Amino acid sequence: MKTTLFSILIAVTAASAIPTKPALAVPNHLIKRQADTGGLTDADILNFALTLEHLEDTFYRQGLANYSSSDFASASNLGSITYNNIAQIGSDEASHVELLTGALSAAGATPVQACTYAFPATNAHDFLGLAQVLEGVGVSAYLGAARYIANPDYLEVAGSILTVEARHNAFIRLANGYSSFPSPYDAPLSPRAIVSLAGSFFASCPSGSAPTIQPFPAAAVTSSNVTKGSDLTISVNQTVLADQSTIYCAFASGVQTAFSTFNNGSCTLPTANVTGGQVYGLITSAMNISDASVLAGPFILNVDTLNNTISGGAGSNFTASNKAAIAAAGTSGAGILGVSSGIATILGVAAFALA
Repeated sequence: MKTTLFSILIAVTAASAIPTKPALAVPNHLIKRQADTGGLTDADILNFALTLEHLEDTFYRQGLANYSSSDFASASNLGSITYNNIAQIGSDEASHVELLTGALSAAGATPVQACTYAFPATNAHDFLGLAQVLEGVGVSAYLGAARYIANPDYLEVAGSILTVEARHNAFIRLANGYSSFPSPYDAPLSPRAIVSLAGSFFASCPSGSAPTIQPFPAAAVTSSNVTKGSDLTISVNQTVLADQSTIYCAFASGVQTAFSTFNNGSCTLPTANVTGGQVYGLITSAMNISDASVLAGPFILNVDTLNNTISGGAGSNFTASNKAAIAAAGTSGAGILGVSSGIATILGVAAFALA
């Protein structure tokens, strides 16, 4: 049936008089990634996904317990509807945990357990800021892990979770005053890069449940101006750069990667091939972001535009002036260009966890 429908769609498209756009070229960094097998089994990938879902499940349960409906209404750009939507997101994450745990058990694998986490959010505003980052990282995690999955049934499950995580991210971005779809593509990241971003949220874990993937050495933006074309100051342990003839800053943005040369602790955020939304920076030894080439990172940049279509919900504390001020200032230490001061605050505090 699928073949028949596909054939019909091709026939209809071929007969259409609507001009077609040229095919999108496969970005170089995606071609390079195909050589990275990683030695990961389907069980490894499902447990990697479950590790992240446990983290998100706990994060939302704690947030809903710590902050009231009125707290979220005051912190959000969408006002009173925020709490119930956050509750639904939390319910979804709990369902993801249940599904992945069941799939691993049915396959004869041992599911990882939830850990104890340290989330540096002290109010609802900070919580929403961190939620935006975590959901963006979650989308990139599922995208990056998909190519490792051999069983098509498992791939279908992972894909169904990915699309829901993207909807979560869209809602929270909107609540924080951002565009819910800032780029035509999302950026995939390898499991090792994801562990490097999320690993510091883990305080302790039951035996056998801690992330086993080795993180990359840390890198963080320390400059306050984080805009396209600006020079970024990057903090990184110099020992990881030893014996490298040429070092690059790589910026994974959607399905493209932009590069600039890293010299004396600084590099330029390119203006080309960098779209909006959550962009990931890495220090690399070559012009690709395969694990073999990454020296340090990732760090996160939020290269975004103001969502001027949002007027704000009841209790909203977002104004055009403070959005513009925060966007111009960026966030020193975490490498975030933020519209929401919650994002600016939480990532300034949590730079250790995101670098």
